[in-house]
Amino acid sequence: MSLPPTAVRSIPVSDPGDLFTRLPREHALAWVRDGEGVVGWGELARLDISGLDSLTVAEQWWDEQCSSMVVDDPVDLPGSGPVCFGSVAFDRRTAESAFVIPRVVLGRRNGQSWMTTFGSDRELPAPVRPAGPDAVAYADGALGQAEWCAAVGAAVKRIRAGELDKVVLARDLLAWTEPAVDPRFVLQRLARRYPDCWTFAVDGLLGSTPELLVSRRGRHVTSLVLAGTVRRGRAAEDDRLVADLVSSTKDQEEHRYSVRSVADGLSAYCRELDVPTTPDVLRLATVTHLATAVTGLLAEDTTVLQLVEALHPPAAVCGTPTDLALDVIPKLERMDRGRYAGPVGWMDASGDGEWGIALRCAAVDGQRVRLFAGCGIVSGSDPEAELAECHAKLVTMRDALEGS
Repeated sequence: MSLPPTAVRSIPVSDPGDLFTRLPREHALAWVRDGEGVVGWGELARLDISGLDSLTVAEQWWDEQCSSMVVDDPVDLPGSGPVCFGSVAFDRRTAESAFVIPRVVLGRRNGQSWMTTFGSDRELPAPVRPAGPDAVAYADGALGQAEWCAAVGAAVKRIRAGELDKVVLARDLLAWTEPAVDPRFVLQRLARRYPDCWTFAVDGLLGSTPELLVSRRGRHVTSLVLAGTVRRGRAAEDDRLVADLVSSTKDQEEHRYSVRSVADGLSAYCRELDVPTTPDVLRLATVTHLATAVTGLLAEDTTVLQLVEALHPPAAVCGTPTDLALDVIPKLERMDRGRYAGPVGWMDASGDGEWGIALRCAAVDGQRVRLFAGCGIVSGSDPEAELAECHAKLVTMRDALEGS
């Protein structure tokens, strides 16, 4: 059964300023880095789906939706024309993924701004800067600190016994806000403090991720792999911490597994692939990461969602070997991650798009907010040090919730 035709129109608009200030409170969608990207609102259509074939089904659903669209796009920039936002479950066997086609998209790229409407014309909303909550209270999620350290210790024993090479363990932290937090407040604070990260919002999951799973523009693909982390310090201390990170055998080992995971996933689709042998250092406001940018040229017209399926879950958020780590994780974490550590981003009708990994994020449900952070565990991991790394990563969302 064919869908009724939908008129999709992208038109240039004057600079709207901070894209996040134009979002409504409900059903906000976003993918923005350093002021550029796309935000959206409303729902023309959505797909909620689970199962190992969920991304294949989502690809077919998106193709069907696009086939009914009558597109007028004189802007012709990445993110103009038809766009679908998505947030994919970490474990597609147990949790749902969400794909949303908005009614309105507002974008900025290379200094040019545009608005895309699906079905009818709409006026640009007035800018809004909402206030934060008056109070925030926290409680442990699935595991307390001591229990989580014990889980890390159990993982290290399995690794040293040769069961697997690496496993990523996460923990959740619950927060209650008074009154219910306005997601736009959180997004605006994240975008200001972490301009080098991709600030995102899809179906109640919002955050600011430093890790790009994959982007596609035509035949060009890029992935930014992060693994190996240390907290930030002041001046001389920060330089010492970074030097320790670079020289750390444990962190370099963790990083190598993650880079190899992405390179292996992309190699099947690329006729050219550049994989640097030495990682760079990425300094963010609260932590520093080892970082490697993997770039390639596609051999065929593979869509960005097909690449997402090929890469997820990468070793950076799961482990090595992947299948073994995926089975071990819920047993040790004792929780369902939902869409935390899953792919999040957008795609267009031509198969281009940008997808990150949902890190430094929280699931917002009224007054209840569920925060997440995780660490890569290898044979040299120390439970207390991994807990400290988790605390450092949780600072991103705690600051965003608590700021005034």
